[in-house]
Amino acid sequence: MNLTTQTPSQPAKSPLSATVVLQTIGPEEAGQRLDNYLLRWAKGVPKSHIYRIIRSGEVRVNKKRAEPTTRLAEGDVVRLPPVRIAEPEREASPNSPYTQSRARQFSAKMPILFEDEALLIVDKPSGLAVHGGSGIALGVIETLRITRPELKFLELVHRLDRDTSGVLLLAKKRSALVEMHRQIREGLTDKRYYLLAHGEIKQGNQVMQLKFPLHKYLLANGERRVRVDPDGLPSHTALRVSNILKREGATITLAEAQLKTGRTHQIRVHLQRIGHSILGDDKYGFEDEDRRIKSKRLYLHAHMAGFIHPRSGEKMRIESPLPPEFTAMMKAFD
Repeated sequence: MNLTTQTPSQPAKSPLSATVVLQTIGPEEAGQRLDNYLLRWAKGVPKSHIYRIIRSGEVRVNKKRAEPTTRLAEGDVVRLPPVRIAEPEREASPNSPYTQSRARQFSAKMPILFEDEALLIVDKPSGLAVHGGSGIALGVIETLRITRPELKFLELVHRLDRDTSGVLLLAKKRSALVEMHRQIREGLTDKRYYLLAHGEIKQGNQVMQLKFPLHKYLLANGERRVRVDPDGLPSHTALRVSNILKREGATITLAEAQLKTGRTHQIRVHLQRIGHSILGDDKYGFEDEDRRIKSKRLYLHAHMAGFIHPRSGEKMRIESPLPPEFTAMMKAFD
């Protein structure tokens, strides 16, 4: 068996390599989850395959099996198996004129809400993935690395679904990333979303506390989905109804969702469970109703993020205004 050993100063070989690689984790990689590290290393490989090689034991950390959630530490040795990207010709070079042009176009549609030496916070548009992957050459992180080459370190603090817009946090320092992840794990951040849902959500006098356990699974084509399942992970969304909008033959609800936990597709599945799917949700929504009222996008917007600044200790509250598609849809009803 071919075996290649690499130090932190040597980049891992391309996923097209037919050899096993032993990669030593350096200070810049320390603190990442194993699955996130592999997704970046094996760019373009489907997520389903990444999780398969972890669970099969082909990926090892310090010669031992590991879980996708394993946190990597400096000095860990990760065994990376041979992995081939399907249809690699679709992956555009980051240095090509086409990719550079596309990155500039994406960047122009992504206003900066806040920036200092530790954090970069942008207003992500709907339709732009946070990172590239199978069939997606450019996401937010790739776009910013191309258009901001002076940033030697840049990583996502959290994620938003591709069709969700709004406040997105990125760290410019490893120490800031580690501290923000600690705040998220300990429930010290405040993330709030505006949404438009089908029908009239009857809240009453109390904020609705949606606590449905969620289970992630993959469709046959590798697409990720989530469902409510008694054996799933606990999840909690606080829902506040802001307005009920009606027109002949249709009713929608404007509401604010506050995340108490951060599960995949959490708000979308919780709204589906109570019978009020979010407008424009192509995974958990009402296709016929969306077509009838002419939904233009997923009407879910991360409008506020509250946290403690990882360096200054200052309380931060970053906000993003409602996108024009939201206001246009509400005007069409009200």
